[in-house]
Amino acid sequence: MRQRIAEQYPGIAIAERRIKTTGDKITDVPLAQVGGKGVFVKEIEEALLRGEVDLAVHSMKDVPTELPVGLHLGAITEREDPRDVLIAKESRRLADLPTGARIGTSSLRRKAQLLGINPSWAIIPLRGNLDTRIRQMEVVGLDAIILAAAGVRRLGLVERVSEYLPLEIMLPAAGQGALGIECCQAGEINEVIAFLRHAESVMAVGGERALLHGLGGGCQVPIGALGEVRGGILFLQGMVASLDGSRVFRATAQGDDPEEVGERLAVDLLAQGAEKVLQEIYQGMG
Repeated sequence: MRQRIAEQYPGIAIAERRIKTTGDKITDVPLAQVGGKGVFVKEIEEALLRGEVDLAVHSMKDVPTELPVGLHLGAITEREDPRDVLIAKESRRLADLPTGARIGTSSLRRKAQLLGINPSWAIIPLRGNLDTRIRQMEVVGLDAIILAAAGVRRLGLVERVSEYLPLEIMLPAAGQGALGIECCQAGEINEVIAFLRHAESVMAVGGERALLHGLGGGCQVPIGALGEVRGGILFLQGMVASLDGSRVFRATAQGDDPEEVGERLAVDLLAQGAEKVLQEIYQGMG
């Protein structure tokens, strides 16, 4: 992102600051046990509100649907591949993993969908950055791990991918593969980053986030969503699953207003039975 801004404004001075968030610091417990929404953005948002930084670049799947007063998403850049990928020993595909296979992931969404495919698989919690998780595959003795395709691509590790998981069996997290720029609602920084906004990605991710908001979920809940824009129309898929994968609810909706489409899809999923599943999950977390 820094490079793109520098290329657009050759004379601008850019200082980069790295801020460790709660989610970055606590890597020895599953995300669902860390507690609260925004574990990967809270400290960064506080720095924005104090005026210590002008903008923040987030992975959109980590950004809560409700932002602090005074902040907004000034831009969502063109989305990369939103799918999940499998990295497995001997380059096996998911369908080839044996009974009792040990699969590493920190995501309840991935865990629920995996158990819905094969309840015999052992899902092993795996935290840390992408490099760490790949190394842990050997250290912990895993048969495979599941990661976001976009992260694997950004680190130049595409050759390690055994399989890009089809959307019909592994729906991604809302916002996965997209980067968002958060900043103050007022200020000239909004004009500076305007060139980074990608209209179709804004529409797709906006619908996904509206769905997530309608379901009352966050990144620690087994909810999947993916929007695709074709001819100005948003086609949105949604999924809610129980933690053990025994109950999976899926639905689709389409339209030209992303917020309305997302809200309508949330209502559909809740009516199918997802409301009861989500209540059980939230009560368990409380």
